[in-house]
Amino acid sequence: MTQLLLGIAPEWIPTLDNFVAGRNIELLSALRHALGASRGERGLYIWGEAGAGKSHLLQAAVGMAQSSGLTVAYACGVVPEVAQVVAVDDVEKLDAGAQVELFALYNRQRENGGMLLVSGEQAPAFLSLRDDLRTRLGWGLVYQIHALDDDEKTQALQQHARARGFELPGEVTKYLLRHGRRDLPALLATLDALDEHCLRLKRSASVPLLKEVMAGG
Repeated sequence: MTQLLLGIAPEWIPTLDNFVAGRNIELLSALRHALGASRGERGLYIWGEAGAGKSHLLQAAVGMAQSSGLTVAYACGVVPEVAQVVAVDDVEKLDAGAQVELFALYNRQRENGGMLLVSGEQAPAFLSLRDDLRTRLGWGLVYQIHALDDDEKTQALQQHARARGFELPGEVTKYLLRHGRRDLPALLATLDALDEHCLRLKRSASVPLLKEVMAGG
């Protein structure tokens, strides 16, 4: 009732536990193992289409490492400062100077036993990056992340709604999947907007309210 009256929704934070794995169980297991290991393979490259969950996994990994007391750094399309665990999202967006920085960072992390997580939309061999950087990215663990099917997206939407503290009727989920954008980040953003709309109106989630949100109302 307090949430309803005050219009306050809990902040949703990407974690490895709230990542709906689908066909990515092996990837999730490998990431957990790499984060928990003090030695062994410390480089991991994740590739796949936009909206498949690459950013979720990188942000979740950084959060898990930070909660374990490690220094961390995360950046998207640029190279962050050195840390024990560094994540670089959307590697294909790096300009020439940043590619040099990432090459140096890769070598530094390897020498110091730090961890480097990198994501991109293509496998390392097909990236439009300098040759030596493409080679380095292919040296570590490389996993393709597979987008969720509709059943798995339903699970992810229901889980996200529970995390925000509201019930999501099945007919609302079906309408959103049928008429919303197909990538999961866009679906979750629509769900967040629906939750906020419901809180303002002090009403439960429904298809008519979802239609208002999707129409910009």
